[in-house]
Amino acid sequence: MKPITLPRTRRQFLMQASAAGVTALAQRSLPAQMTMPKAAKPEDMLHSLQLPPFVDELPLPERLIPPHGAHAKPLRITMREIHAKVHRDVPPTRMWSYGSTPLAPLIEARSGEATQVEWINELPTKHFLPVDYSLHGCGHDVPEVRACVHLHGGRQPSADDGYPDDWFVPGKSRVCHYPLQQEAATLWYHDHAMGLNRLNIYAGLAGMCLVRDDAEEALQLPSGKYELPLTFYDRNFTNDGQLLYLVSGDPDHPWVPEFDGDAILINGKIRPFVQVEPRVYRLRMLNAANSRFFALSFADGVTAHQIGSDQGLLAAPVPMHQLNLAPAERADVLVDFSQAAGKTVHLKNAALEVLEFRVAAANASVRSFAVPTALRPVERMPESEATTTRTITLNEYLDKIGNSMLMLLNRKYWHEPVTETPKLNATEIWEFVNLTEDTHPMHLHMVRFQVIDRRLFDVFAYRNNKGLRYLREPLQPEPNEMGWKDVVQCPPGLITRIIVKFDGYAGKYLYHCHILEHESNDMMRPFEVVA
Repeated sequence: MKPITLPRTRRQFLMQASAAGVTALAQRSLPAQMTMPKAAKPEDMLHSLQLPPFVDELPLPERLIPPHGAHAKPLRITMREIHAKVHRDVPPTRMWSYGSTPLAPLIEARSGEATQVEWINELPTKHFLPVDYSLHGCGHDVPEVRACVHLHGGRQPSADDGYPDDWFVPGKSRVCHYPLQQEAATLWYHDHAMGLNRLNIYAGLAGMCLVRDDAEEALQLPSGKYELPLTFYDRNFTNDGQLLYLVSGDPDHPWVPEFDGDAILINGKIRPFVQVEPRVYRLRMLNAANSRFFALSFADGVTAHQIGSDQGLLAAPVPMHQLNLAPAERADVLVDFSQAAGKTVHLKNAALEVLEFRVAAANASVRSFAVPTALRPVERMPESEATTTRTITLNEYLDKIGNSMLMLLNRKYWHEPVTETPKLNATEIWEFVNLTEDTHPMHLHMVRFQVIDRRLFDVFAYRNNKGLRYLREPLQPEPNEMGWKDVVQCPPGLITRIIVKFDGYAGKYLYHCHILEHESNDMMRPFEVVA
């Protein structure tokens, strides 16, 4: 996939520099609007490029298979504080997790087999990261530590979806019911507590869920030890190994509009290695970062094909040259190491090598695997099926010197009355009009959708009430965007259109930008599916 081209604004330069692994910039200065917390000094910050890479083996998650049957008890997953090493040469880090290690358990579920999970909150009652009490739903009148779990990509009733106000405190638990009436896909679960999830996820509250079905299994894709779940994110650390979240410098409003971490972690380790056989592997990739976009590619010597995206398999494999993965997006990738026997192969984030594959020597007993030419039919939804088109503007508000102060959708705050009320089983087109300088990964809860197109327009004219002026013909989705999605990248200066059928359940859900800092202030709105 070719990356979506972004304008070269100051903010986009910072984002692209971070994607390129230019973490040395942090040794000289911090991006605008970001400062060290009061108790820390710039010299206290760990610089990950000074650490030797590929000294820690890639951890793999514990796999949990939910019990089934009329009298099956819920799967129990506990949130807790832990201390763990992110690198051989870094002291143990305090963090939060859904398990006993930094890598949360992987839930391995099956399509059509309803699953119950009891989410148990055993976190401390005081947060160890800088809470912004000025954010909506995050004031001094609510407990400082709250949790709320969302199964991202799952189609579940509103009461079980992880609505941001449905939080619960340490010492409490909640049982959620997941019908899983959906195709095989890479889902993930993460915190969604109102105003706090950017910090809760940064602390470590994220995990993966794989849904299986017969159609996927019929393809006999690599499985077991040949299927590697890979969760990507970035973090800042102090020299003594503790998580560091930069703030604005305003003690009354420490929120920052984006987060750029110095260190790239995969499955909880900074730039790890993994030993593989000279054969085809299946990589289940998840971008669980707060704000960072990853630009992933393999070095010469291996071939890779993307076979799936957020909501399951593509119709056919797409050669992977560079994969542009936004926050919350997933990618299902087949990589052939057979031509690299006895060598090392690196996965790169732009120019920075972030994961080393140590390929074993050639072995005649290694099973060969041919990448399928067809995967799963994906019927494109015609625009004529849509009964409604909704226009959603993406808005940013700046102070006098150009610092971001607020993010909104359709110029409305979260707490304002619901304005999007699709009917159950109706098909609609949603067009996201991006008036900001950022690419926003927009996510709709409960539903899956297809990307229609993107089109460049005159932002200045639109902002000044001179109407909508298109500047180019529509851009078709990239080949790896032609499957079912639940996150769509909306680049600046473009109108991004999706088509979505609201099948599933009636009730109140939400849509938002999945840059967590944007979502928290206040680029998130409810929608209600009406029966």
